[in-house]
Amino acid sequence: MPVRPVIAGALGAAALLCAAVGPAGADPSELITVDSVGLIASDGTVTLSGSYRCLGGTGPVLVSSSLSQADPGLKHGIGGSTARCDGAEHRWENSGKASPEALKAGAARVEATLMELRPSGILVLPALHAATDRDITLAHDGASPASPKASPKTGAGKSPKASPKASAKTRAGKSPKAPAKASAGKPAKVPGKSAR
Repeated sequence: MPVRPVIAGALGAAALLCAAVGPAGADPSELITVDSVGLIASDGTVTLSGSYRCLGGTGPVLVSSSLSQADPGLKHGIGGSTARCDGAEHRWENSGKASPEALKAGAARVEATLMELRPSGILVLPALHAATDRDITLAHDGASPASPKASPKTGAGKSPKASPKASAKTRAGKSPKAPAKASAGKPAKVPGKSAR
């Protein structure tokens, strides 16, 4: 089974539990931010980013993010990533794919959480480190650059122009090769006739 769906499923379940548990254990020095611009590709892939700071815990800490547009109640989970909780500020970036019709460029609302999955006996319980939500702009991801065009001189189906000198000789019906030198004092040989 691919890892991303497993992480996304775990994050979704943990988010539901976290809503019930609340942010009681969150340290005030821990934080998560969301950048003001997210990207959406033509295939519906959305990329969100921001920064975070958290302190060590006993279980893995994950950065989850979700996005909503026209209907605030309809949230699209946008990937998940692991966090490094060493007290320093780090960057996060999550990517996820929605159907191309579900999301579009424009205004959007993002929720991001920094959550620890803490082992407790046979269960894993969520412990919220930080959470935020923010209005952002979802912008089109940059298109790949167009393939370079052939130069006008050597475009497809055209050969480079010959030099003007060579062209003049060819037009006059002469070969562009230099003519053979005649030997001094000897008549030139004409094919089929012998010189006397």
